[in-house]
Amino acid sequence: PTPTQVNGQLAVYFIDVGQGDAIVVKNGNYTMLIDAGTNTGTTSLINTLKAMGITRFDVVVATHPHEDHIGGLDAVINQFGIGKIYMPNTTATTITFTDVLTAIKNKGLTITSPLPGTVFNVGQAQCTILAPNSQTYTDLNSYSIVIRLVYGNTSFLFTGDAPNDSEKEMLAKGVNLKADVLKVGHHGSDTSTSPDFLKAVSPKYAVISVGKGNTYGHPAQTTIDRLNGAGVKVY
Repeated sequence: PTPTQVNGQLAVYFIDVGQGDAIVVKNGNYTMLIDAGTNTGTTSLINTLKAMGITRFDVVVATHPHEDHIGGLDAVINQFGIGKIYMPNTTATTITFTDVLTAIKNKGLTITSPLPGTVFNVGQAQCTILAPNSQTYTDLNSYSIVIRLVYGNTSFLFTGDAPNDSEKEMLAKGVNLKADVLKVGHHGSDTSTSPDFLKAVSPKYAVISVGKGNTYGHPAQTTIDRLNGAGVKVY
């Protein structure tokens, strides 16, 4: 297919929230937030978003209900205008998760479950939901919402913490995974970025959102070696 005609600029920001994820996509007056970092990083995140001049998010994606992805989400919901919220069909028995549900309820918002194949726009950027592809998993990470964004000739793949089982499902479905920029799954853990998956994405750039000196050993050396071996520029 021919690339979509676009004018203006797409901006994608990977925000420093320590050992966690928070990504902002902006095109014209349209904005999307993918994840909202940790509880400890919330004040910093909110200040960063306000400094960017954002007052509203048309789309909010909570990839999965782990604290390092939804820690600041209740504050975001409380302090910004919110359009649509995508969250996977799973729960967590944490105060952090309860806080998010309370904020959503108090604002009279509803949660949209991610259906693979769903397409939505952020301005002129076209987003397609690629995962999760099963109803039940043993690992919360496997429920991660995966989104491929296309803007003109440029593409991004946002993977949350999607591990190998989710990567295998996407590969098995034969969906288009090709992307110029890969948000590396699960902070560069060795449970994600399998060789077959990386080959299908074949990115020019990879972004690892990670806290310096974290106790998890992220990113894994195997992942870094794999990306370097594929000639990918890693940030």
